[in-house]
Amino acid sequence: MADMKARVLVVDDEPNIREVVERYLRREGFDTVGAADGEEAVLRSADADLVVLDLMLPKLSGIEACRQIRSARDIPIIMLTAKSEETDVLVGLGIGADDYITKPFSPRELVARVQAVLRRAQKGPPEPGDVVHVGSLRINPSLRTVERDGEQLELTAREFELLHFLATHPGQVFTREQLLDHVWDYDFPGDTSTVTVHVRRLREKVEPDPVRPRYIKTVWGVGYKVEPK
Repeated sequence: MADMKARVLVVDDEPNIREVVERYLRREGFDTVGAADGEEAVLRSADADLVVLDLMLPKLSGIEACRQIRSARDIPIIMLTAKSEETDVLVGLGIGADDYITKPFSPRELVARVQAVLRRAQKGPPEPGDVVHVGSLRINPSLRTVERDGEQLELTAREFELLHFLATHPGQVFTREQLLDHVWDYDFPGDTSTVTVHVRRLREKVEPDPVRPRYIKTVWGVGYKVEPK
């Protein structure tokens, strides 16, 4: 696979975590480089193909490092977080991080997520298609834009892909695992909380009232669907 030759920058101020992650990645054929703080992460990201970025870092926070890396290059970023850092997760996803995984985590799952994010980055955006209408939402896959009542909404790439996928399967219910497979391209069963967080962020942007969603419906005990309109 092409992504097996990619270089992954692993950023964590805990040497043991950094070494374990790098060892698992090298075992799968990746080239790795490490960094122990946010400033070093920004510098070393220049020749990396993907960054695994801890949020709690010395010198420069993970959020600020993510922002600076993103402003310089369009490079995939997976955040490492503690469960108590949900606000930072939302901020990180909002400035363009591709995914996150919470500590403690399975190194095998992290490797699988790295592989999936790189696969999607190499594929590029999906082929242009017809404009999709859901209520007052206008989803244009050719321009990768979403409008509500004529006003353009600011969505990240993953938020757009999630909304477009659900909208092109109106009325069909997808489990979080199925969405990980179709939208995230994960072939490894793992933590589905990233789907929950992305749905929450997406509702905050596209729903007139996120507390009582009109478009993206939860089917309790199953998953999510977009109501056909």
